[in-house]
Amino acid sequence: MLFIAIGLAAGVLAGMFGIGGGIVIGPALILLAKFQPQMATGTSLGALLLPVGALGAWEYYRRGHLNVTASLWIALGLFLGAWVGARIAQSLSGQQLQRAFAIFLVVIAIRVWTKA
Repeated sequence: MLFIAIGLAAGVLAGMFGIGGGIVIGPALILLAKFQPQMATGTSLGALLLPVGALGAWEYYRRGHLNVTASLWIALGLFLGAWVGARIAQSLSGQQLQRAFAIFLVVIAIRVWTKA
């Protein structure tokens, strides 16, 4: 369920702000799923496998740093979440969307900074 939730959150934010795995999935896997950074990066790429992360994901997989099951569940969440995020973004003004994204970035930056 955690991986689906991460995928849903990433999908919603991708649909709203056009952001990817580096800002959402990677930090979420490190902070919430307690993955090591390499496993988080490889798994994030696996979730975004086609076509963006295919070669990178293969290299992480080759070295044992890709959780295939988690990648697939995250991909399912991304599939559904991107649609939800796009619908939310369409209901906001440009200013509201820009401010929401700024708040999101500050919250993530503080969280990553304090957990480093």
